[in-house]
Amino acid sequence: MSHEPPVIGLVEDDPIMGESLAQRLGLEGMRVHWWRTGCAAVADIRKIRFEAIVCDIRLPDLDGEAVFREAAHVPRTPPFLFVTGHGDIDQAVRLMRSGAADYVTKPFEMEDFLARLTDLLMPHGTTEGGTLGVSPAIRQVEALLCRMARLSSNLLITGETGTGKDVAARFIHAQSRHATAPFIAVNCAAIPADLMESELFGHERGAFTGAAQRHLGYVERAGDGTLFLDEIGELRPELQAKLLRLIESKTFQRVGGEREIAFGGRIVTATNADLALRVVERQFREDLLYRINAVSIRLPSLRERPDDIPWLMERFFTEYSADTETNLKGISALAEEAAMQHPWPGNVRELRNRMERAVALALGPWLMPGDLFPEIVREGADAGLRIGSLESARQEAEKRHILRALFATAGELSAAARLLGVGRTTLWEKMRRLGLGSDG
Repeated sequence: MSHEPPVIGLVEDDPIMGESLAQRLGLEGMRVHWWRTGCAAVADIRKIRFEAIVCDIRLPDLDGEAVFREAAHVPRTPPFLFVTGHGDIDQAVRLMRSGAADYVTKPFEMEDFLARLTDLLMPHGTTEGGTLGVSPAIRQVEALLCRMARLSSNLLITGETGTGKDVAARFIHAQSRHATAPFIAVNCAAIPADLMESELFGHERGAFTGAAQRHLGYVERAGDGTLFLDEIGELRPELQAKLLRLIESKTFQRVGGEREIAFGGRIVTATNADLALRVVERQFREDLLYRINAVSIRLPSLRERPDDIPWLMERFFTEYSADTETNLKGISALAEEAAMQHPWPGNVRELRNRMERAVALALGPWLMPGDLFPEIVREGADAGLRIGSLESARQEAEKRHILRALFATAGELSAAARLLGVGRTTLWEKMRRLGLGSDG
């Protein structure tokens, strides 16, 4: 399991100041790229993704303002924290009006500098450990979902079965201006085809045999909230046409009705199918694909985000142990190791189901590999199981525990040491021995 430290760019021509800042940022768990000229910084900023840039305003070639203006053309421009002398304060203020994040004036207190930089690394509205996970892959997705929540564009969520498309849709709704309005989830593959139109758009009394009273469909119940259509690729062609009309006109009619009803909500769709291929096969409307795919977000499989496996296991363990009378103390390092080696074809849904069963049926004080994967234990009974040494298991468990503390404190070494109940030097030495130094 790897811990990805924040990547910081440092533009400072003074060797003493640069060395001091680079060392301190490294001790705080950050990976630092230090440039002594503005031109060198500009070249790397175009190629490497940085979480923040610390930049002196006065440089030997380009000044800090020129570096900032060049970086402003890079996609996802990192926030700039300028370091300035008293004589450059007017320029620093002008840069902040142009989009720079903050500035500090020399000489400055290191703790104040670190607090300002840390604030840039933790945007408002997000949590240190992440809501959907801690891996770089899922945190990037979460940041994109947060940005999409501020928009009203139609959104298509793709990914393998079990990756959490429903969770992502609910996350967007909770972060959006529609958060207090209804969230209506519809599985297009689970509703019988002959009932889908009535369930989706509702019907008037007497619209068909058995329609004894008016029925409000999912669209109407969503109101000004979010209508989430999962497995959108399973929608019948005639209903695809009606959905297209809903998106384009923002109105619909109940089955058997004549009155146009306004729809003020947002439509989010999801699929694990290749909709472009279904268009070629004439199973899905091309014009509808264009309308639902204004923005597309792909959720990574669990195989692509292994750092999230122990984090998810802990969350599921806490959830299910609270609902079950159990003597379990926690998850053993061997169980985590077995989970890290599993391919997870069912992704997060499979992990959740395995954890629920394991917590309910485990007999010992610690959740073991056999509790998670009873079928593998049976298959390997005759062949013999290959496991690592006790020392390697202890080191892996210690490594994961340190990483959890670092995630919980956003990589701040002193805070992590206090959380773990050890000294800062002791923690640093353990990190170095376990391959968790400031170089990543």
